[in-house]
Amino acid sequence: MHRPGKSRAAKRAPAPPPPDTPDAPAPIVGVEQSETGRALALVDFSPPSVSAGERLIRFAYKLGVPGTMLTTPMGKKARTRLLATVRAAVPGNRGSGTALRAGHFLVHGAKTPIAQVDFGGAARMTPPLERTVHSFAWLADLEASGPREQVAPVAERILAAWLHANPSPPAKPGKGPAWSVGNTGTRLLNWLVYAPLILSGEKTFRGRMLRHIADTARWLDRQVHHADEALGAVAGWCGLVAAGLLLPEGRPRRLYAEAGLMKALGELMGDDGGVLSRSPLAQMEAIALLVRLRNCYQATRREAPEAMEHVIEMLVPPLLALCHGDGSLGSWQGGWAIPASAVEALVAASGVRTRPLRDVRQWGYQRVSAHKSILQFDTAPPPMPRDGRFGCASTLAFEFSHNFQRVIVNCGGAACAGGLVPARLDQGLRATAAHSTLTLDDANSTAILINGAIGQGVNAVDVERKTMETESGASATRLEASHNGYAQRYTLTHRRILILRDDGSELRGEDMLVPSGRKAKRGKVGYAIRFHLAPEVTIAPTEDGQGAAIVLPDGSYWQFRSGAGPIEIEDSLWVDGNGRPQATHQIVIQGLVSRGGGTFSWLLKKMN
Repeated sequence: MHRPGKSRAAKRAPAPPPPDTPDAPAPIVGVEQSETGRALALVDFSPPSVSAGERLIRFAYKLGVPGTMLTTPMGKKARTRLLATVRAAVPGNRGSGTALRAGHFLVHGAKTPIAQVDFGGAARMTPPLERTVHSFAWLADLEASGPREQVAPVAERILAAWLHANPSPPAKPGKGPAWSVGNTGTRLLNWLVYAPLILSGEKTFRGRMLRHIADTARWLDRQVHHADEALGAVAGWCGLVAAGLLLPEGRPRRLYAEAGLMKALGELMGDDGGVLSRSPLAQMEAIALLVRLRNCYQATRREAPEAMEHVIEMLVPPLLALCHGDGSLGSWQGGWAIPASAVEALVAASGVRTRPLRDVRQWGYQRVSAHKSILQFDTAPPPMPRDGRFGCASTLAFEFSHNFQRVIVNCGGAACAGGLVPARLDQGLRATAAHSTLTLDDANSTAILINGAIGQGVNAVDVERKTMETESGASATRLEASHNGYAQRYTLTHRRILILRDDGSELRGEDMLVPSGRKAKRGKVGYAIRFHLAPEVTIAPTEDGQGAAIVLPDGSYWQFRSGAGPIEIEDSLWVDGNGRPQATHQIVIQGLVSRGGGTFSWLLKKMN
């Protein structure tokens, strides 16, 4: 992965995309859409084109010249107020909003009484609750839960408690989670977008809140460059652009922040539109930030920069690539099975109409849609430590679904640990063993460090994709990939081949361990190939111990067969769309393999 200079984007149309299901009609796309699923146009991440005078204003503001000096140097300073009311296009979660009205924050299934929340940050909260509270993401949920006159008093009560604990911005970032650049930028954007919920009360409180909004924007002017990760930087710049649009005398700030935003977006994304953290959650958050910012442009009757619109168009197709047949997301890089309703609402708000990318090389996921079956395959190293807090050692893992039902899954959910998923499971859910792939000696293919960072391991992955005919004459898609995560410790390279028939009824797999050095080491090492199953799947081992019968909720019968010895059925867990851990099972093929390598074949086939 590398930082993009130029990239490509999908076509945009006002209608949302239809569900990516095998039986649904394909969305209308341009005739230039290639076999790789791309209908793309060049995107330039350079600052928006402006006049010479505006470039001078932008440069002066960057140097610290106050905006009032650049807009009305001899005039009277404008009073702080909002210039427009924004229409929020990205809907919140009604259930979470209802919990707020009942006196609780509901985050990933865990309830926390509002009265027990330390808004000042002295008593640490779980990371998911911290992000929700201090980013004010809960305003969207509250708005979705009822009429404004009913929910505004709730918003103002929570806001008053937060302001009491945070009366003014600190001197620099890092003074607790409330003042990270990411949380501050998102908070400022949410305050401006959902202003009717927090500025409809009595005059004194409204004036105090407007002054705090202005102070927060000035703080971000100075601190936005100190973001600790790419998505946080994008959030900070989005908040500043929104302030430049909606606060008086904001033109210099807007010109300055638009340039910073485009640079930050270039550092966030790869050439195919996937964020470099490789996280579908981060992909969704980036889309939501830009859609809300676009709403701010629309409220002030301005056109958003063309490059920003192209970026939104770029972000949607890779996200759709990780949707299963029911429209929900696969469990990748700390994410969990985000429900289809949330994905569909976000894509509808984006206005992008496109189909999923099949071959997202830089983001690192391969997708095969075969009649009623969908295969997702991780074919890239984990993200760099600076790009993702919840990076997972999932290289060469896969997920498989059929007819809107998940069959093979990953455990997922590391990013929601601290809700109903215990925080202590964070590291385990990021491990190789929590994914449907091969492990050696119970070790991760890439090190997962105690502090949450990604260590050494996989740094190179070879991928090949082609269409072929099987021995029975049926056509199929063949994916072959290999990684070097075990090469240094065990002098073995893991290579995996997946072959999915075009009718979706048969998935063949072969896992190979190939010596990576000139001379193979002596001895043996333990291996395990894991296939985590969805909770709704019923499984029973066959009499010969070489396979298992699998029954899906729709009654369809599948058979799993191992060509590498007996299987075992062990307990596992899977994090559902609400962030709740669900007990399930996993198929495990394990044993000892020579340091000279080995081959392990398996088959998943629909029987009726």
